[in-house]
Amino acid sequence: MVVWNGGLRSLAGFASFAGMDNNQPPLVPAQSAPANPPAKNGWMWLLVAALMLVSVCVMGGLIGLVMALAPTQMGGVDADGEESYHRVVIRKGAGEDKIAVVDVSGLISSFSFDASGRGLVTGIREQLARAGKDDDVKAVILRVDSPGGEVLASDEIYKAIRAFQGKYHKPVVASMGSVAASGGYYVSAPCRLIVANELTITGSIGVIMQGYNYRGLLDKIGVQPMVFKSGRNKDMLSSTKLPTEITPEEKKMVQDLIDETYLRFVAIVKEGRTEARKKNEKTVRALAADWQEYADGRILTGKQALQHGLVDKLGNFDTAVEETEKLVGLAEKAELIRYSVPFNFANFFRLVGEAKTGTVKVDLGVEVPKIRSGRLYFLSPFILD
Repeated sequence: MVVWNGGLRSLAGFASFAGMDNNQPPLVPAQSAPANPPAKNGWMWLLVAALMLVSVCVMGGLIGLVMALAPTQMGGVDADGEESYHRVVIRKGAGEDKIAVVDVSGLISSFSFDASGRGLVTGIREQLARAGKDDDVKAVILRVDSPGGEVLASDEIYKAIRAFQGKYHKPVVASMGSVAASGGYYVSAPCRLIVANELTITGSIGVIMQGYNYRGLLDKIGVQPMVFKSGRNKDMLSSTKLPTEITPEEKKMVQDLIDETYLRFVAIVKEGRTEARKKNEKTVRALAADWQEYADGRILTGKQALQHGLVDKLGNFDTAVEETEKLVGLAEKAELIRYSVPFNFANFFRLVGEAKTGTVKVDLGVEVPKIRSGRLYFLSPFILD
């Protein structure tokens, strides 16, 4: 090892003794490698770790808060094993009496789901059941803003309203918004009172089924459909058949199906309006003698519907509230509530992590309902154009 001072002189003497040339420059001692500089990004890792720790603490606190609120305000599981709803106050009242508001908006479909994963029909049925069990709730306002939808889904909501009124003896009042046509009117028919704005689009009492025949397109691109069937009418609604292959018998079978459903629609309207008038002749209007002439699928304004006895009073949602309070004989202003699904972390993470298939969308400025071929619809025709 080479050292400075005396060690260096000893090294020179050794070189002279060994016959080395003293005129050569002295040896330069080797220097040790410099120490590695301290990492500059170390503080960043500490900051990231601290933020992660804080996030975990906050999330844990939120979970604890939700769990603490679950048995009271956020609902939970009731004695029947069903997930309960919690009340949301829309308007404060003067007393304990309440009126529940249930919304029917958008396309009435069995494929419509809310944030909790409930279907539209299931959600309405459960809200009505909750209102029936709630002793403070004296009536329900069905707030309708829908162009209609599937026949079966509309009929299920209709049955739920009838069952609610029959079991709990609490009236349901329909409050029509911008549109309450076809299926939107179907679900309003059993209500004890119907309130609509004079410019509400309603009516459209009828049934429609539509599809697309793309056999001509297949022929142009050289695609030939091959069909194997068990009976001659098994493919009568197939979109790949030539229009000339659709027999009059097939057309009659489909038309008979539509006519049968239409007759039920007419019967529902007549039955609902008649029962409502029997219970409240002073407020409920009688159906006009020629009302069925206007039940041919045409749309009506709220004012026209009033003239034909399809609507009882013109006004807005506030009018419906006032009429409901009169109907149940409330002396004080009732509190308006709605039922909301309690917060659920499982549903939250399911929605956040839900993967969606990429699609090309064309913005038409209006939400066009997705019509499925081969299904019957109580749907206003202007929505399909």
